[in-house]
Amino acid sequence: MWDDFDEDEDWDEESEFDPKAQRDQIYSHPLMKKANEILSLTRALVGSLDEARKELYGGIMMEDAMMLSAKFSSAEGVSDYILKMENATIMKVHARNLHAMTYQLGMEETHAEEHLNLVREAIGEYKTLFVDWVKAFDPNDRMDDGWGLFV
Repeated sequence: MWDDFDEDEDWDEESEFDPKAQRDQIYSHPLMKKANEILSLTRALVGSLDEARKELYGGIMMEDAMMLSAKFSSAEGVSDYILKMENATIMKVHARNLHAMTYQLGMEETHAEEHLNLVREAIGEYKTLFVDWVKAFDPNDRMDDGWGLFV
C-alpha cells in the first residue's frame, strides 16, 4: 500500500508546501511591514484616548488596523485572482475607515494634529504599496466562485 506512494513519478518534493518559507515571505513583504506599523501607531493613538472616546472609537480603529495585515495574509496565501481582489477590497475599506477616523478625532480636537498625521502618512504610504501590489495580481488565475464579483 505505502510502497505505491514511493513509486509515484509525479511527486516533486521540491514543490512541497513550506509554511515557514511562506510565513517569512508574507512577514517580510513591505505591505505587511507597513500594516504592522499602522497597527502600532493606531494602538498608541487609541491608548491615548480618554475613556469615552476609547469606548466609542477604539474598537473600530483597532479592528480597521488589524484587518490590514490579516487580509493581506489571506490574499498572499492564495493565487486565485478573485480571492486576492476580495481581500484587497476589504483592506482598502478598512484603511479608508481608519484614515477617516483620524479626521473625526481631529474635529473633536482630542489629539495634536502631528499625532493624527503620523497615522495618515502611514496610510498614504500603505496606499502606494497597495496599488503596486494589486497590479501584480494575475487576472487569468481565477476560479469563478459563483458570486459574480471580479469575473
